[in-house]
Amino acid sequence: MSEVQVGQGNFRYRVDEAWAKFPIDGDAGEAVGVACDSKDRVYVFLRGPRPVLVFERDGTPVSTWGEGVFTRAHGITIGPDDTVYCTDDFGHAVRAFSTAGKPRLMLGDGKPSDTGATSIDYRTIKQAGPPLNFPCNLAVGPTGDLFVADGYGNARVHRFSADGELLQSWGEPGSGPGQFHVVHGIAVDQDGIVYVADRENLRIQLFTDEGAYLGAWTDIARPCQVFIDNAGWVYVAELGFRAGRWPGTGMHQPGQTGGRVSIFDRQGNLQIRWGGGENPCAAGDFFAPHDICVDSHGDIYVAEVALSGGGRTGAVPGSCHSLQKFVRLA
Repeated sequence: MSEVQVGQGNFRYRVDEAWAKFPIDGDAGEAVGVACDSKDRVYVFLRGPRPVLVFERDGTPVSTWGEGVFTRAHGITIGPDDTVYCTDDFGHAVRAFSTAGKPRLMLGDGKPSDTGATSIDYRTIKQAGPPLNFPCNLAVGPTGDLFVADGYGNARVHRFSADGELLQSWGEPGSGPGQFHVVHGIAVDQDGIVYVADRENLRIQLFTDEGAYLGAWTDIARPCQVFIDNAGWVYVAELGFRAGRWPGTGMHQPGQTGGRVSIFDRQGNLQIRWGGGENPCAAGDFFAPHDICVDSHGDIYVAEVALSGGGRTGAVPGSCHSLQKFVRLA
């Protein structure tokens, strides 16, 4: 098997095809989220019987936890103190754990807030509401505050203190500045700037940590998640137009990109991107990128909702990857 490489210049990677595979028809389920702790251990969040699987950087299994806790896995983030935050979209909550799976904190009461939403289809939202209604992801700010992308059944970003006190919320349904159609991903840089993956508006919006609008990046194809490394590079998992479309929003058309990964500087200048090819199940390409993280070595992990996005409809085969590792070469 020949080695597959992607990227160029200062961002070149080798696809590690042997690393902890998760075919979507396996009993483990699909990998919808991925995060790394301070020791570069990798936490994979799965829609399956064992929700959290932990691996060493080389792919050696370490532990599993979370059985019976989540209604449906969606996003996972690990804070600087190694607290593990797991977003349960159908459970209308974000739960915090130790690295061993011991509960620490819960945001939300497990019941959907009043936004008028009747499902995860953002078009059913009537108005913005309090936390939480089908939340998607969480980010930890440099002061320890917690920012939740409350995106399927709401159209808001919520800011909590580290101990779970709601401090403020911003956003409403729409396509204007500060408005959202699926607040799906979120990250906060070292200066406290909040990057929000406004998926169905095809953009990343930037805000101060108090919610003041700063601008938007629009060279984006349905962004699902944003990750910012210690050097300030911004990594974006873009769902593209092959997967995750609601009825009536159109089918994939020739010329529309599929799933891809893009790397930007903090001014929004594109450095490199790959994916979007005609064979989305090929090593190094993507069908439905959903989450992304980078370890201290610069290696990238990408989780894909291949089963939810297309496996059940036959758009991709059951062997299509739902997790890939890219080993940095430069």
